[in-house]
Amino acid sequence: MEAEVNNRVFFPTHLEEALRETFLEADTQGRGYVESKNIVNVVRKVLGIFLTHTEKAKVIAKAEYLATKGLLSVEDFFTIMADTLVETTHWGNLKTEIAGYVGIDTLQEQIRKKVLKRGFEFNIMVVGRSGLGKSTLINTLFKANVSLRSCSKSEEKVEIAKTTHVKSVSHVIEEKGVRLRLTVTDTPGFGDQINNDKCWLPVLDYINEQYENYLSEEQSVSRKKHIPDTRIHCCLYFIAPTGHSLSPLDIEFMRRLDRCVNIVPVIAKADTLTVEERTDFKQREMLPFAVVGSNQQYPVNGRTVYGRRTQWGLVEVENKGHCEFSDLRDMLIRTHMQDLVEVTRSVHYENFRHERLASRRGRTQINGQVIDMDSMNESSL
Repeated sequence: MEAEVNNRVFFPTHLEEALRETFLEADTQGRGYVESKNIVNVVRKVLGIFLTHTEKAKVIAKAEYLATKGLLSVEDFFTIMADTLVETTHWGNLKTEIAGYVGIDTLQEQIRKKVLKRGFEFNIMVVGRSGLGKSTLINTLFKANVSLRSCSKSEEKVEIAKTTHVKSVSHVIEEKGVRLRLTVTDTPGFGDQINNDKCWLPVLDYINEQYENYLSEEQSVSRKKHIPDTRIHCCLYFIAPTGHSLSPLDIEFMRRLDRCVNIVPVIAKADTLTVEERTDFKQREMLPFAVVGSNQQYPVNGRTVYGRRTQWGLVEVENKGHCEFSDLRDMLIRTHMQDLVEVTRSVHYENFRHERLASRRGRTQINGQVIDMDSMNESSL
């Protein structure tokens, strides 16, 4: 597929024939045109896959730009397909068949070796009031002392912050030859004051600062071969196990930061609720996880488990009948870690980057925060 003079888009013969046939099928009245409002269905039929929300938006925007009185010609359709096919390898029946073994199937192994050599990065932030077990849960998730509290001196542990502070600590952990640079960012002081008005601002400032640092490095004349990624990939927000409802602070925090970071709300210390209270709380507030964390291990039926001993018995952290810790761990680490990283890169960071670059000098709003662009421009020099 190539683009030549006069904006004429050329495809391989078999591909052009397939596209033209699909276009003619969509042109039920034989006018030589299809309505632009139906273009998404035509593209989806060609590719044989469902388009994402972003892909649909791009197709619709291109169709509206090319359409004449809401109608698209076959040339317009070719142009839309050219732009669409450039951004994906899911070509469905449009793929060109090969006659024998070439070796492109080894690309997966090539990438695996390269990625394993470089290692992975994951940045997680924990936010919530003191006493909700944030440090314990993070340590339980990664089965290591990785939380900020675990790595702080004893006198720092008892310090009560007067305002929301943002502090990070980084580790490299390894399992079966796979290395992960894990950065845990804590927010001591959040929600612990009598007046918690705008206590989320330091958190929002920190997240935007990491985006700004990454953008500055991207635009640097002599930028690094691998830009260190300090962008927050996931924010674990800890909710007090009241069993009643979300607090105004809970609602305001998630509303403010949802647009700039992946937020995963969890009901902390779920063992303080009855099963009925926990179920009702989750359903009423639409919360996905009620969790328990513990660094203590206990023998149970010949095996050792993490759990919390109470006067009523042992709460097993990884027992799905006791809490959803294992579901949270599976989602964060085993099934969706790379999705969280990718959404941060392709959605949240791209939104910040677009707003940042499109803004003119003066005051503007980025990720819901009013920023003095003059001072940011000067600081970026």
